[in-house]
Amino acid sequence: MTTLVIIPTYDERDSLPVTLAGVREHAPQVDVLVVDDASPDGTGEVADALAASDGQVHVLHRAGKGGLGAAYVAGFGWGLARGYDVLVEMDADGSHRPTDLPRVLARAAAPDEPALVIGSRWVPGGSVVNWPWHRSLLSRGGNTYVRLALGMPVRDATAGFRAYRAATLRRIDLSSVESHGYCFQVDMTWRVVRHGGTIVEVPITFVERVAGVSKMSRAIVAEALGKTTAWGLAYRTRRLRSGLAELTRGAR
Repeated sequence: MTTLVIIPTYDERDSLPVTLAGVREHAPQVDVLVVDDASPDGTGEVADALAASDGQVHVLHRAGKGGLGAAYVAGFGWGLARGYDVLVEMDADGSHRPTDLPRVLARAAAPDEPALVIGSRWVPGGSVVNWPWHRSLLSRGGNTYVRLALGMPVRDATAGFRAYRAATLRRIDLSSVESHGYCFQVDMTWRVVRHGGTIVEVPITFVERVAGVSKMSRAIVAEALGKTTAWGLAYRTRRLRSGLAELTRGAR
């Protein structure tokens, strides 16, 4: 089973070498693709230097800052075109610990072949480190809202540490994905559910970044709230119509 770990970057020149070293230490069998959005701080050049010294590290340069979702979709396309079996999402800032990567990969390689494995903060055994109370509240509250709105039994749909089977991504129309940030993760999870894929969550420890600047913003939160609400309304409407149709057929 060949695996590609996709790491999107924007101004991560200090943390990227540390993250890559951790991945190479704890999962030496995987290949890594750094997707850099023309970072002003020179992250792309740092990635090129790391790739030049390690044949399992590759770099995809994009023209500008296009958002997390677009970066991952570009990375998925790169990996699928080269025949990888499993494609992993992982942050460059150290919040996703390389020590947790083997656990995620082992579950992705299990005989039942789950469509998606999520490294989850909110299942038993999962945790967060160095998060202020309001970030925990936002994440827990957001995930609760996603479960209620969409009716999918996933505890951490906004998680960004995850592994997809290539077959799963090929069934999804990636060209239609336009979400970013938290919303991108919810969007992809919802697409897997709608395609009948099995989702498994494994516990991880999420560590708040100690360097750099978080990309979280009110716009990202608003996008996630707005789109999740729209998807939820459409989902509930379809279920209501289906139920009414069943009642009508039963009354004949």
